[in-house]
Amino acid sequence: MVRAYTQEHVYHHPWDRVTSAAFRKFTDPSASTSLSHVLDVHTLSRSLDPSTGRLRTTTVVDPVGRSMEVSVSNVGLRGLIEVEERSFYGPHPDDPGRRTAFRQETRIRCKPLSAITAIAGKVESRCAERFLQNSQKGREVVERICGYLEAESTRSKSAIS
Repeated sequence: MVRAYTQEHVYHHPWDRVTSAAFRKFTDPSASTSLSHVLDVHTLSRSLDPSTGRLRTTTVVDPVGRSMEVSVSNVGLRGLIEVEERSFYGPHPDDPGRRTAFRQETRIRCKPLSAITAIAGKVESRCAERFLQNSQKGREVVERICGYLEAESTRSKSAIS
């Protein structure tokens, strides 16, 4: 059995600020309590396409097309539970210069545990509840970092004037 859900959110910040904040989410010192469920983050591989400027890890950032897709999966407990998450960031169609549309798709699957297969559905449901709560915390951290970046940008512009 697989539990799947999709969440959508609108950031009231431009795409470049939101994607910058998303990259800083796990390194922000004030995020450690909000994101305590994340023990460690590793980039397994990355490459840069010099002709397009696209950065590819399990994240694809297209600065020209202003899109970012992030693919994440769990490494720990993979023998029991598989979690796959894909997130998409792009300019909001109604206000592309000032807002960013975010969509997150998550799939959670308990591995068959023969004697306790009946419990698998309950475990998946509980995992889905926790991932929904943790996703909200992640969005709050990105919002907070966007605020820092906006203030930083405003200070820089004031210093130049």
